[in-house]
Amino acid sequence: MARLERPRQPRRMTGKWWALLLAIVVQLGFLAVLVFSVQWQNRKPEPVTAELYAPPVKAPVVEPTPPPPAPPPPDPVRTPPPKPEPVVEKPDPRAAEIALKAKQEEERKKKLEVERREAEKKARDAKEAEEKRRLDEKRIADAKDRQQREAATLRAQAEREQQLRAQAERESQTRAQQAAEASARSKAEADWIRRIQAKVKGNVIVPADLPGNPEAIFEVVQLPTGEIIDTRLVKSSGSRAYDDAVQRAILKSSPLPRPERADLFQRALTLKFRPAD
Repeated sequence: MARLERPRQPRRMTGKWWALLLAIVVQLGFLAVLVFSVQWQNRKPEPVTAELYAPPVKAPVVEPTPPPPAPPPPDPVRTPPPKPEPVVEKPDPRAAEIALKAKQEEERKKKLEVERREAEKKARDAKEAEEKRRLDEKRIADAKDRQQREAATLRAQAEREQQLRAQAERESQTRAQQAAEASARSKAEADWIRRIQAKVKGNVIVPADLPGNPEAIFEVVQLPTGEIIDTRLVKSSGSRAYDDAVQRAILKSSPLPRPERADLFQRALTLKFRPAD
């Protein structure tokens, strides 16, 4: 029995040393965590999670009748990492200047855009006004041209009508003159014929036994001086004696009376004679 109890004491001492060693390791780990926390606070905080654990304890050799093992040391408490303090960023002194420049640039762009739109609107209005002016001028020119053409047409029509009226008037005057001339010529010619007939009848010796008022027609050829060249019976009166009496009277009346107008002269004349006329 004495031999069995002696070796057990070193085994109990071995368990204490392991417990002591475990406690020292835990304390060192805690100190390392504190040091790490202090260093972590001095730099930009980053979320870090640290886990503390004890190295595995080697179980002692169990004898057939071992004593009850010592209670295991308590698990080390996990110390949560401290909450990082909120980082307060220092304002950038150039931010306000940059923002102001950006705002000014935006306003400048807006102003340029407004000016561009106004310029485009003015150019568009000017173009529309110019187009309207050209259209108005074209309409006015077309209206003037149309009026001039209409006026020219009316003038030409009026001139044509005036020419037609003048022509009609001239023709009317011509016809009137011709009619008057023809009437005067006819009258002068009739008067000339009557004078010839009167001269011839003055030389006719009418037969005493001539019945009624027969008509004898003769064609007389004369010279411009009135001298008779030839005479020919065209229509007999039915009385040979009266026809011969008229023919002798015509020849006796040479030269015949001349017309008052030289243009009335006729070389051949047709003369009619009746004893009672």
